[in-house]
Amino acid sequence: MQLSKNKISRFQEKILSWYVDHKRVLPWRDSFDPYWVLVSEVMSQQTQVERVVPKFHRFLDILPRMQDLAVVDKSTLLWLRSGLWFNSRALRLQQAAAIIVWEYNSIVPADRAKLLRLPGIWPYTSASICAFAYNMPEPVVDTNIRRVLIHELWLDQSLKPADLEDIARACIPEGRSNDRHNALMDYGSAVATAAATGIRPTSKQSTFRWSDREVRWWILKQLVAGVQLTPELIALQFPNKVVQSILVDMQKDGLITTSKSKITIAD
Repeated sequence: MQLSKNKISRFQEKILSWYVDHKRVLPWRDSFDPYWVLVSEVMSQQTQVERVVPKFHRFLDILPRMQDLAVVDKSTLLWLRSGLWFNSRALRLQQAAAIIVWEYNSIVPADRAKLLRLPGIWPYTSASICAFAYNMPEPVVDTNIRRVLIHELWLDQSLKPADLEDIARACIPEGRSNDRHNALMDYGSAVATAAATGIRPTSKQSTFRWSDREVRWWILKQLVAGVQLTPELIALQFPNKVVQSILVDMQKDGLITTSKSKITIAD
């Protein structure tokens, strides 16, 4: 599907003009530092921005450089991440940081193919780093941006992701990829919301309450706080969960170790 140049131009002007007066003030927008972008993107995955901001400040205060993240102990790393769920993402972020430090001289690659080879970096994250850190014309299509594109350009909701990405790429103003994507995200959050447009996301996150994710989060929260845990104590807290299976998965993910029923954060 191709859009006329006039339609693209009107769309660009509308979103960027709105952004001038309504853009959100977010700490990671104060810098094009790829390290800031990398951390903010991983922290913001499936998490409300308002909850990320204080965690982001604390994270950068303790780990201001890529080199600091690469070598920090896991207890500190998980403490900095606590409250944002998906703790395994913090470990993959650290693994990616170590590779960036040792293989790329602490410089985040401005190359999607290289980024995709890093732990925990998926197509969306790789595009985000290129667009926000390096202002490259790579299309970033999250739930908000997808909704804005469909609503403002009168697109079919069943449009294939690859086709939608092609349209998104065509709508990036030359030299303004960073501004354009921030504008789309803010516009989708404030104006073209799901309630206002009736456009629903293509997927829905599973419920957190009583899930294995909640058990994992609770275990790490207790360990970070210095609480001594055993499988029996966890089973008392979550009597309807198969605790041993969850512990095995957490060990495989490199989050914990167990020895004679004693559970600790992995080294």
